[in-house]
Amino acid sequence: MKKIVCNTGVAAIAAFLLASVSHAAHGQADFTRWSPTPPMGWNSWDCYGPTVREHEVKANADYMAEHLKQYGWEYIVVDIRWFVENDKPGGYNQTNPRYVMDEYGRYTPAVNRFPSAANGKGFRPLADYIHAKGLKFGIHIMRGIPREAVTRKLPVKGTRFTANQLYSSELLCTWLADNYTVADVSGGQEYYDSLIELYASWGVDFLKVDDISRPYHTREIEMIRKAIDKSGRHIVLSLSPGATPVTAAEHVSAHANMWRMVDDLWDVWADVVSLMRVARGWFPSVSPTWPDCDMIPLGRLAIRGERGEDRPSRLSPNEQRVLMTFFSIFRSPLMFGGDLPSLDEFTLSLLTNNAVLEMHREGREPRLIFWQNEKVAIAARRDHSSERYVALFNLSDEEATASVRLSDIGIDGDGEYLDMWTGELKGRAQEAISAQLPPHAAVLYSVKPLK
Repeated sequence: MKKIVCNTGVAAIAAFLLASVSHAAHGQADFTRWSPTPPMGWNSWDCYGPTVREHEVKANADYMAEHLKQYGWEYIVVDIRWFVENDKPGGYNQTNPRYVMDEYGRYTPAVNRFPSAANGKGFRPLADYIHAKGLKFGIHIMRGIPREAVTRKLPVKGTRFTANQLYSSELLCTWLADNYTVADVSGGQEYYDSLIELYASWGVDFLKVDDISRPYHTREIEMIRKAIDKSGRHIVLSLSPGATPVTAAEHVSAHANMWRMVDDLWDVWADVVSLMRVARGWFPSVSPTWPDCDMIPLGRLAIRGERGEDRPSRLSPNEQRVLMTFFSIFRSPLMFGGDLPSLDEFTLSLLTNNAVLEMHREGREPRLIFWQNEKVAIAARRDHSSERYVALFNLSDEEATASVRLSDIGIDGDGEYLDMWTGELKGRAQEAISAQLPPHAAVLYSVKPLK
């Protein structure tokens, strides 16, 4: 280990430690170190909707550990309603849901779907299985307190409060009736504290909280942030769905690791273009927390899920590359939505391109250069390097040429550029880089200056 003898270096370290202590004392900022690069993982929603089972989660974890972990993929996330015994694919069973919860009004896994949760073990055995593979475990929850807990007047663990003292019927979720709002009253924070304490005891590393960004629930976001910080566990906080208001950028960056910019993104070209349009307002907020493009709807989808039948992604190969190019240069979290064990070779190649994933980790300051006549250019720089990245998109239905000046991406003089998807060295560029693009297509280049 190299010794630091420079007084300036010592002073810098002291300042860094002092800032860290100050941030921790105020209950924030340390959490940004828990995901210093955008999180990468798998989420069960796009292929299993509200019905995923333990053996399916394990199968996806097994595949990730064997084929994707080496590329930086690490989170396995169980999405919505893991606490309901009788949900059905293709829609929520809201007529007579059989909820599972503990004596303190906290949902617990349905044992008929997650057998290892029996005897009060919760998700701990599944989390242990995933952790043993060198991966991390996450779950989805709805904001609020269960209606059933309110009806039964269940106690809040460690307090004198009961659930019926904490709820509000204002700002209820419009698409799912499981929960009430947690009111800004005494006991509300304690309920969220007890919830996160339970998740921490299970070994949860990632928490996706739904119905919280649109409309933007400032107070409940703050309660959840405080509860995670109090738990002592490094739980990455993801807020959903979008569109998170851009006017909340400062607040959301100070409380969450990632947040959705749009509603659900599906394997529809119009959804991809709409996402890119919305993202234009979020470029300044990228890093050290992450505007989220949503799950990646590629591979095999809707096995028992939403929005259609069991199918391969309806996006063409060119459209899939557009999606992955944008997600990667924008530095969105990468949460794959398809079934991993069913991956085809082309989709796998999009998830394991070392050059693209290196840009996703080490790129800095992504920015929109232009958006004109459905031709788009986005650039970023590589950290601690003169190398630059540029993506050119043709979003139109006709073939088109897209060009960008080297000076606009931070290259003075000529540059040498490489196609990051194919690995092909394209050669020397003078003043500008151009690409002839078919409809719904993109190219992604790394550019190095030439003296």
